Amino acid sequence: MKHPLKKITALALSGILSLSLAGCGTQASTGTQRYAWPLGTSSPEDTVTQIYAEKFAQEVSRLSQGKMKIQVYPNSVLGGDRELLESQKDGDIPFVVQNTAPQVTFMPDIAVFDMPRVYNDINLVRTAIDDPEFMEKIQKVYNEGGYELLGYADQGFRVMSTNKKITSIDDFKGQKIRTMENSYHMMFWKQLGASPTPMTFSEVYIGLQQGTIDAQENPYEVIVSNKLYEQQDYIVETNHLPHLISLTVSSEFMKSLPKNQQKIIRQAAQIAKEYARKQSDQRIASRIQTIKDSGTQIITLDMATQAEMDTRSEKVYEAIEKQVDASLVRAYMKEANQ
Repeated sequence: MKHPLKKITALALSGILSLSLAGCGTQASTGTQRYAWPLGTSSPEDTVTQIYAEKFAQEVSRLSQGKMKIQVYPNSVLGGDRELLESQKDGDIPFVVQNTAPQVTFMPDIAVFDMPRVYNDINLVRTAIDDPEFMEKIQKVYNEGGYELLGYADQGFRVMSTNKKITSIDDFKGQKIRTMENSYHMMFWKQLGASPTPMTFSEVYIGLQQGTIDAQENPYEVIVSNKLYEQQDYIVETNHLPHLISLTVSSEFMKSLPKNQQKIIRQAAQIAKEYARKQSDQRIASRIQTIKDSGTQIITLDMATQAEMDTRSEKVYEAIEKQVDASLVRAYMKEANQ
């Protein structure tokens, strides 16, 4: 192994090493796997990410009549997002479920999803990314990186939380908003007049509490599960980016499996994707109600403000189009241009 997996529990490490020694996919004389294949996520248990991962594992077991087994390890037990991707590429962890944002470092074309304000309806996003033409192009990106994409679920759109009432484009000015360390995300907020501040997510709640930052942006699921709304007076439905969750498998691992097992994995992934999307829609509705019940106000921006946000997003598009394959961008935006 090129990368020491320091965060792996003794049990998980034992399983991975056993798989490495015995060969991934090795089965007992009964045709049943001796060891469960690990699936890593960096997300807590009570999330759509976990739902997606667990449903996939369940369906693999069901479709194979218990002969194929996957063990889900949440909470960064097998490493954070970067470690998971590195370990998966090396063939140590077959399956990973995670947000697409950390993948841009490894596969720059994934930045196509960092184009803000392309869609304002999550169903249109799903139609766009499920389109065969787009899927073929994005699959090539993953394949060249050493992965196979099995599908995208989501947690709806990312929205802003803040202590300032925002009703016009000018109200964004000067807001110290926490973002991920992603240049395109930061560029978007700068275009709105805000002051983006990259920060480790574990520090966000305290940052809001102590006033180090004024605001942050995340999907409703994250805002509620981490109780960020407790420190904020407003949620602003900026809906600037879809929060996509990918399910990937190591290309090396997948190629090592017999065709019938590959087919089961792909079938299970399709079922899990649809299930996770439905769960996401239901959970967003309940998360919004939790926020309303707390007294935090949800603001829907007027059409004029949204139009100005769209206009200011154009410079971000230009920056991304210089780095991302043009045909991939066109395929992603096809639904938006119809």
